Amino acid sequence: MISIMYNQEQAWERYASRCNMISTLCDKEGTMGSIDFMNKVYRGVLDQWAFRSYRGPGNLGTVEDLLRRYEELLEEYPPKELEALGGIPDDMIKKMGGMGLFGLSVPEAYGGLGLDLWDQLKIVEAVAGLDMSAALAFLAHLLIGIKGIELFGTEGQKQRYLVPAAAGDMIFSYALTEPKVGSDARHIETKAELSGDGSHYVLNGVKTYITNANYAQGMTVFAQLDPEHPGFMGAFIIETAWDGIIIGADMPKMGLKSSSTAMVRFENVRVPVENLLGKPGYGYTIALTVLNYGRLGLMAASSGVTKRSYHDMRARAQSRIQFGVPIETFPLIQEKIVRARVHGLVMEAMNYFSAGLLEHDTEHNPVIETSHCKLFGTTKAWETLYDALQVAGGSGFISTQPYEKRMRDFRVTTIFEGTTEIHSIYPSLFAIGRIAKEFKTRQRFDKWMYLVKEFVMSFAPMKWELRFDDRTLNKAVRLAQSHARTIRRMLIFGLIEYGKKIGNEEFFLRRISTLSMYCFGLLSVLAKISADRSAGRRSAEDIRLFSYFIEEARTVRSTNRHFFDAKCERLISDIFGALS
Repeated sequence: MISIMYNQEQAWERYASRCNMISTLCDKEGTMGSIDFMNKVYRGVLDQWAFRSYRGPGNLGTVEDLLRRYEELLEEYPPKELEALGGIPDDMIKKMGGMGLFGLSVPEAYGGLGLDLWDQLKIVEAVAGLDMSAALAFLAHLLIGIKGIELFGTEGQKQRYLVPAAAGDMIFSYALTEPKVGSDARHIETKAELSGDGSHYVLNGVKTYITNANYAQGMTVFAQLDPEHPGFMGAFIIETAWDGIIIGADMPKMGLKSSSTAMVRFENVRVPVENLLGKPGYGYTIALTVLNYGRLGLMAASSGVTKRSYHDMRARAQSRIQFGVPIETFPLIQEKIVRARVHGLVMEAMNYFSAGLLEHDTEHNPVIETSHCKLFGTTKAWETLYDALQVAGGSGFISTQPYEKRMRDFRVTTIFEGTTEIHSIYPSLFAIGRIAKEFKTRQRFDKWMYLVKEFVMSFAPMKWELRFDDRTLNKAVRLAQSHARTIRRMLIFGLIEYGKKIGNEEFFLRRISTLSMYCFGLLSVLAKISADRSAGRRSAEDIRLFSYFIEEARTVRSTNRHFFDAKCERLISDIFGALS
């Protein structure tokens, strides 16, 4: 094994230098770091501060009042009528602004409600459960449209843009995706060139699938500043009324039909230098930081849809009589209902845990954790939507029922903010990038010794100060530790076995990410239950639900802990190559 590592040392060094997207994420200066909760877990360390800091929404009075008023608004403007109209009327947008929906996250000093992230996510969860399409106008505006200004804007930028944004007088879009570039955001083609006198940038390029495009008066737009160095980007605050900005017609979509989605073209747009967010070259960091908030928003929406579907399934299963009994008496129906309830609990725990990590320090984002939230939430909610329609039976296929619209509206969430496929490998690549950075700092002979030590240490017992007076909870702790040891072992093995080609081993990377996602799910629910118990809240029902997730995580471990691809995975490349 040592000889293999030595022979691959130069190859691995080349891989580490090529892995710019990942390794630059690990640098503190000019790029995005991580609070390292899951990276610490991989190494056998449980961050007690992060674990004990779990909390949920606190300003429930304001949240409940907003939700009550929003439900009344949807009664006045029924979602199906909005879908038929293909948009949101101006008077409805004005009423949303009057309610403060466009300023939920904006500090009170700029005219917003100043809600913290936990309260915002609770609102996202609730409104998504009612209808995703109508809510997208203010959710996209809040979670990604103005988030860059909130986090990185100067005082002048905040005064100029957050004040009208909070009132709903200036709705924002987030413009990153392009016709040829989606998940590979580092290589966008839109360019911004600094003018000779240094007073403005000249922006040229095309963005596509831009949410709120035809509602927006402002946009956060990302562009390359140096074509020779992809990723050296700028984030710009743009006003859509400026010359050279052309917004296309709304695209016909499968779902979310009352939201606006369009292409935007920039032709020699003059952008004042004072409209640059952060410093030159910091745009990529801003883009990825903002997407973390978008991913938590998608998890909250997933939680809302899951919980609404759970209640629909329960009601239908109780009222539908077959073979002389309610269908809720059948195990296959019970399975769907229980699974939805369990996954709803895990979604909420993962999301609020990640919110705590993100709010602690916005410069050191929990990129692994938010990726897990996005993937777990959207995939499990989609499964729940399928199950809810199944429980409804033939009536679920009728368009007057809520299932069709709900599925059409939700489907794109597995593509938004990074596809399911990207998030299936991204956490693994990020973890490998951290190892790559440390690997590069070591002397030549010490490099392979470092890998040997890391591999051996993956078998060592973990000493987490985490014990409960409940067998189920202690079982979850032991299982999370087993996941963590396996992940560490697989990461090191992958570097040894695949070297610079590890980025191509997507099945291997997916197995690691899946283990990590379930490990994070276990720890998140443990943190929630621990916090509830400390506050004197009852946890018996959550523990019963958790017992199901523990067994699900155990099954996931048994099917994903192997180092080499399964036979079906190995056959894919050969069969695909032979397809006519």
